[in-house]
Amino acid sequence: MGRLDGKVAIVTGGARGQGEAEARLFVREGARVVIGDVRTEPGEALAAELGDAAVFVRHDVADEVAWEAVVATARERFGGIHVLVNNAGIGHTSPLADHTVADYERVIAVNQTGVFLGMRSVVGPMTDAGGGSIVNISSGAGLRATKYMIAYAASKYAVTGMTAAGALELARYGIRVNSIHPGVVDTPMLGDFFDASNSALVRTTPLRRMATADEIAYVALFLASDESSYMTGAHVPVDGGITA
Repeated sequence: MGRLDGKVAIVTGGARGQGEAEARLFVREGARVVIGDVRTEPGEALAAELGDAAVFVRHDVADEVAWEAVVATARERFGGIHVLVNNAGIGHTSPLADHTVADYERVIAVNQTGVFLGMRSVVGPMTDAGGGSIVNISSGAGLRATKYMIAYAASKYAVTGMTAAGALELARYGIRVNSIHPGVVDTPMLGDFFDASNSALVRTTPLRRMATADEIAYVALFLASDESSYMTGAHVPVDGGITA
């Protein structure tokens, strides 16, 4: 307990799935957390359950103005920002020949532009705080692509690249930037666009199962904490061995 004592974190996509697991774990470990999500009802319920250490802000990560509100809430409510987990994401599956521009741009807006806006938004507050940790949730698809998911792969490879570029640029301010690359994770988002129950991805995962949201959250906790103080620019697969 107490691995994040004194730290203020923003977790995007925090109302359910991996983001919810991260928010819960971070609060248990001493952080105060701003939970951002477009899902208002579960987000507010989670913040109420977590008590004074958490606050919910309705947040579309693709909206530049919305980021200003999230950052302002973190600074006004809790006094600063030390950790950002860029967790919000969406998926889309389609054969390339049938993939629409609208669906492609929707995925890029959330998964790629949202991460860019988040990273940019916290540079000032983290510099003021003497440093910080940005944890970008990429994907195993950001290290090795999967067919029928061209927009998703494009967005997650972009997150991998932005993580590396951000790490090099922001190191002088004491800001670390790392990415996590989950494999198949048992979360509601997965069911929104992908049937994993009989998936070849699960069958070909060396550990022969999906990850739980908590298994990803504990890696995010390590990267958010001072335990990983000499790690930046790292791309950490948490995929049951798929990319081994």
